[in-house]
Amino acid sequence: MNRKTFLRGVGLGTLGALAGPSIGCATTDNAHGIKVDLPDYSASDDASFWKAVRQQYLLEPDLHYMNTGGLGPASRPVLKVFTDVMHHNQTISEHDHQSFGGARETTAKFFGTEASEICFTRNATEGNSIIAGGMKLEEGDEVIFENHAHPGGSGPWYNQAIRRGVVVKLFEPDTESVEGNLARIRELITSRTKVIQISHVTAPTGILLPAAEIAKLAQKHGIWFHIDGAQSAGMFPFTMEEAGCDSYATSGHKWLGAPHETGILFIRKDRNDEVIPIAAGSYTGPIPMDQENNRLIADANMTYVKNATRHEYGTRNAASILGVAAAIDFQNEVGRERIAAHGRALSAQLRQGLQKIPSIEVLTPERPELCASIMGFRTPRISYNDLLRVLAAQHRFRLRPVSEQGLNSVRVSTHLFNSAQECELLLASINEIVRKA
Repeated sequence: MNRKTFLRGVGLGTLGALAGPSIGCATTDNAHGIKVDLPDYSASDDASFWKAVRQQYLLEPDLHYMNTGGLGPASRPVLKVFTDVMHHNQTISEHDHQSFGGARETTAKFFGTEASEICFTRNATEGNSIIAGGMKLEEGDEVIFENHAHPGGSGPWYNQAIRRGVVVKLFEPDTESVEGNLARIRELITSRTKVIQISHVTAPTGILLPAAEIAKLAQKHGIWFHIDGAQSAGMFPFTMEEAGCDSYATSGHKWLGAPHETGILFIRKDRNDEVIPIAAGSYTGPIPMDQENNRLIADANMTYVKNATRHEYGTRNAASILGVAAAIDFQNEVGRERIAAHGRALSAQLRQGLQKIPSIEVLTPERPELCASIMGFRTPRISYNDLLRVLAAQHRFRLRPVSEQGLNSVRVSTHLFNSAQECELLLASINEIVRKA
């Protein structure tokens, strides 16, 4: 069989451009000898391709990990970049911040935006907090978001309710139609509404909210539109232009498969000055100095840099940032559209099987424009915690319990390292457990 070789690392392609000479070590292939073989994709032998992809992860063979919505494992190539950069920077005790430029370019290209609009954060929560804390809001100003928001999306705004008197308004996601969601948001808008935020894909139930349509609604009313994209980046391809948002925050350590404690914040360049940094340091902008004597000036203002990096501060782990770029390269190699189609197909497989099991209620919408690669369900026959406990004990399934909004349900995330065989085993196991309950 013809094989396609994936060569990525801190010495080849994108990562070579962003770190190359600073690593100071070489092999016959690239700076870190990263070489991963993937078979050429064939629709007639789909299973073999995804089996090869699964082998690029350290996941234990008998572990059925279906909780990417909570935490996504990093692939071997990503871990190789992470550990090599970490090791090298320790040998010379340098931070290697100069390598961030290439990683920023890689990330910007992934989202179809400009490097100046990309800020590296530690997670989606930090990105959401930068937007909530940095916008010029007054007491009584309103923010609208859905009641399925993750605490990392809702918490920053409730914090502003305490700090500045911001008013939080909630809508229940409509599982039936795009227009239904627009109507629920529209009826909450007043002259004091300053921000609309949505989860691109809701964490508890996997509802894909209509970003582009909501963007038009926000623009019509002159409202800032922010997306909590913790559950979309890496799940399916899109550009910021397609999403239509003013800002977007995500975590690297979920669907992107980047190292832990990584995140990305996008802020549209023409609106960058509307978000004031909530933390500041040497990367925020020039510190007021008497240039002749190199001394701080007391009665002077800092000038913020004119891009999203104004929100970066302090020493960062270059291995983590370069790991984000490596994760993007890995996704591009596997194929972003292919990953999305695979995850959706597995989720659809689960839906079809769950609907055949008596008493099972599927919570995720069936319409393709309202769902992606997360499936939520529940049954009155057995508590969600007991169901998860048995699934974990009998077959080592790692799923996510959902107690939010009183849903008392189970969430299944299907990603590139999952398989149709795993889904069949999960369905058979659920059927048996529910039947005996």
